[in-house]
Amino acid sequence: MNKIFSFLFLVVTFNLSAQSPLKFDKRYVQCEDKWVAFPADSTGVYNFGFIYIDETAGLTLEYGDTFKIDDKGKFITEKKVKINSMKYRLQPNNNLVALIPESKLKELYVDKVPDWLKNYKRDENSIIRLFRWGFMYNGWNECEKALEYLEKANKIDPDLKGLRVELAYSYNCLGRYQDAITVLQKALELNPLDAYTNKELIYAEIKNGNLDNARVVCRKVFKECQDKTYNPENAYNILHAFFLKKDVANFKSWLAESDTYLIGDPKFGSSVEQMKKEFKQ
Repeated sequence: MNKIFSFLFLVVTFNLSAQSPLKFDKRYVQCEDKWVAFPADSTGVYNFGFIYIDETAGLTLEYGDTFKIDDKGKFITEKKVKINSMKYRLQPNNNLVALIPESKLKELYVDKVPDWLKNYKRDENSIIRLFRWGFMYNGWNECEKALEYLEKANKIDPDLKGLRVELAYSYNCLGRYQDAITVLQKALELNPLDAYTNKELIYAEIKNGNLDNARVVCRKVFKECQDKTYNPENAYNILHAFFLKKDVANFKSWLAESDTYLIGDPKFGSSVEQMKKEFKQ
């Protein structure tokens, strides 16, 4: 039990050893289907394991064991045969781990691809799995990786529910605003009053410099969408864009038009008041 607690502590504690030949430069989300090592403790002991994605649990570590590195650079582990399986759900964060070189895996008595991994690779190229993996990577802000899955899914069936807006999220995240606009406009042909899709379109239009287009979409949302969840965010993003451009006239006009969604809003209200002060409203 003490060993398990010690390992969990190491997952979030980083005392890098200057003598380590391992390079601790990877975040968990960059290590799908890879053997990784965690920074050594004060005695030079490293924990290691295999990171994969469980469709239900998300990013997961299959714990391997511990090892040390001798003065010749050889990885030394006590256990040659793994008996118990210990899995840890990993929260994506900025903690850094090291990829274990393939040449060292034999010294740790593990295979490059564990046999059990095949149980998590069924229907690997199905559109649902591709979409699910893209969705997860977007949620971890790994949008470029997400696109690898989502664009494959798009080639199979671009009409899959939710796929276009998930693609657009990736494009917006990567600054590909015109690509986002194109795919969102197509999505809105099929579901013109979806609040989230409209929110992503408003954001893309703003970032692409099309503030007039953003206002047109936002007015439609104010008037026609029953889901009002994103109204304050939509209104604020347009207002802030005018603020950044120092466009006082349009700032005043848009504030008058959207103030019911902004004034007193717990998330945006104080920022709006500060912008008003700077414009001496």
